[in-house]
Amino acid sequence: MKNRTRKLLCIIFLILTADQALKVWIKTSLSLGEEIVVFKDWFIIHFVENNGMAFGFEFAGEYGKLFLSIFRIVAVIAIGWYLFRLARIKESPFGFLVCIALIFAGAVGNIIDSLFYGIIFSDSYGRVAEFMPANGGYSSLLHGRVVDMFYFPIIQTTLPQWLPIWGGNNFTFFRPVFNIADSSITVGIFSLILFYRKQFNSLGKDKHEEEIDEIEEFDGSSENATLEN
Repeated sequence: MKNRTRKLLCIIFLILTADQALKVWIKTSLSLGEEIVVFKDWFIIHFVENNGMAFGFEFAGEYGKLFLSIFRIVAVIAIGWYLFRLARIKESPFGFLVCIALIFAGAVGNIIDSLFYGIIFSDSYGRVAEFMPANGGYSSLLHGRVVDMFYFPIIQTTLPQWLPIWGGNNFTFFRPVFNIADSSITVGIFSLILFYRKQFNSLGKDKHEEEIDEIEEFDGSSENATLEN
C-alpha cells in the first residue's frame, strides 16, 4: 500500500514541478501575447492568462473568480481525500488511482496560479513580469490569473459561404490555449471514461447494496423486537 502511495505522490510531484516550472519561465521570459513558434505554424508557445477554468474558459466577474478559486480548493481537498482513501484499499486498480492522481495534480497546479501568482508577480502587459516586485503583485490572494501557453492551431481555414450563421468566418482547430495542468486533468478524465467506467459503476453498485443491507438489517431488528414484545 505504501509503495503505491509513494508512486502516486511521485506522479503528482512530477506534474506539479513541470507545470509550475514552465509557468514561471513563461511569466519571467515573455510578455502577455508574445509567442514562440516551436514547429511550423501548428505548435506555438503563446502566452495568455485567464481568470477562469481550463482551456481559457472564463467565469463571470471578480466574485465569480473568487467563487471559482474557493470551489477549486474544496474540490481538490475532496479529490485528494478520495484518492488516498482508495490507495489504502488493496482492490483499487492502480491505473484507476493514476487517473485520479492526474486530475488531482492538474487541479492543484491551476490553484497555485489562482492563489499566489497575483501576489508574487507583477502584471505582464507590455513587459516581462517581475518576480516578487517591490510594489507588490498585480492582484490579491485567490485572484491570480492562470498561465496558459500551449497553442495548436492545426487547422486554419475559412468556412464556406453557404454554411448558415458561420459562413465566411475564419475557423481554427484547436483554438483553446492550455497548460500542463489542463492536459493532466483532461488525460485523467478521458482515461477514466475510456478504461474505468465500470469502476465507477461498481462503486455506485456497492454503495447501493450497502444501503439495502442496512435497511434489511434495520427491518430484521425491528421484526425481532416486535416478536419479543
